[in-house]
Amino acid sequence: MSNPAANKALVVKALNELFVNRDFSALDRYWSTDYIQHDPQAPNGTGGLRSLVEGFGESFKFDMGMVVAEGDLVVVHARYEGTDPTLIAAEIYRIEDGKIAEHWDVLQAEVTDTASGNPMFSLPAQTAAP
Repeated sequence: MSNPAANKALVVKALNELFVNRDFSALDRYWSTDYIQHDPQAPNGTGGLRSLVEGFGESFKFDMGMVVAEGDLVVVHARYEGTDPTLIAAEIYRIEDGKIAEHWDVLQAEVTDTASGNPMFSLPAQTAAP
């Protein structure tokens, strides 16, 4: 039985450890050894993901916005700065046996001058501690 809250927590922790902290041991902890990748820039398996992250320069910054989980799927709205161009992403992860087993994404170059005047990405509002 799938636990959406646990899946969401797993993906948030995994992405922060890998993309923010650049802790490559996170790949062993949170990703399946049979990881399936649908991103055209990376092959299947954690080795391709590791190579992709290793290629990010010093100016790379990862921000996570909205995170939504349902069943075994987790969707993350994210911003990749330090890429050329800066990218806004909808990342979709499938969880199996407590590990990230599969990934899809939709990437778009960030536009700062939108017709609505609203940004393409914003960080979620932080809840003040009581």
